[in-house]
Amino acid sequence: MKTKISPSLICMDLSNLESSVKKLVDTGIDLLHVDLIDGYFSPSMPIGLDTIRDLRKKTAIPFDVHIMAKENQFFLNEVLSIGVQQLCFHYESEIHVDRQLNLIKKMGVKAGVALTPATPVSVLNYVIEKCDFVMLMLINPGFAFDESENQVDYIYQKIRDCRALIDSRRLNTSIEVDGRISVEKVPDLIEAGADILVLGNTSLFSRENHIEENLRQVKEAIAKGESRRKMK
Repeated sequence: MKTKISPSLICMDLSNLESSVKKLVDTGIDLLHVDLIDGYFSPSMPIGLDTIRDLRKKTAIPFDVHIMAKENQFFLNEVLSIGVQQLCFHYESEIHVDRQLNLIKKMGVKAGVALTPATPVSVLNYVIEKCDFVMLMLINPGFAFDESENQVDYIYQKIRDCRALIDSRRLNTSIEVDGRISVEKVPDLIEAGADILVLGNTSLFSRENHIEENLRQVKEAIAKGESRRKMK
């Protein structure tokens, strides 16, 4: 499976989103990662529904939406009406996980469940077959701009556990990872089993280089990780 790149929208210049997204699309990215946060599930609310709705009219790039909310139903309905290609919600805030996965898939959208770092992969035992992808958070969601917030120590084991569950059921479910992904860590994440990388300020949008150079380094790291994974 080819590793996909999903740049984080909230790490872009929010005052010039249209031009920022166009520049990224021209580089050949796979998805655009859209974090929709209600301010309660996590202490942040960088963009709203109207921004996503307007941006949808200006680009055809597939939207990879990650809902972080205490109440999912409203946001799920709104996002599905906007028109997205991939959508996940958090297990921790949803009582009706199975029902919501069915709702998303019924609309022809790839459906996924997101897990905060401390939530075990085992909670997906009965719904993994309905998941087109699983979103694994590498840091506590909503604190991306807190420079003291580091990746949890057990994330590689968690990715391996998720990959083992998927492979044991012979599924094509993808593993998406999000949270302070640096270029240096990309090969290890892919080797562990990650398929989709959400990239932000510590990689694609690093101020040390321009985006084109950062993307070149990311793709080089991806190739290294894919090679190591094939050899396992």
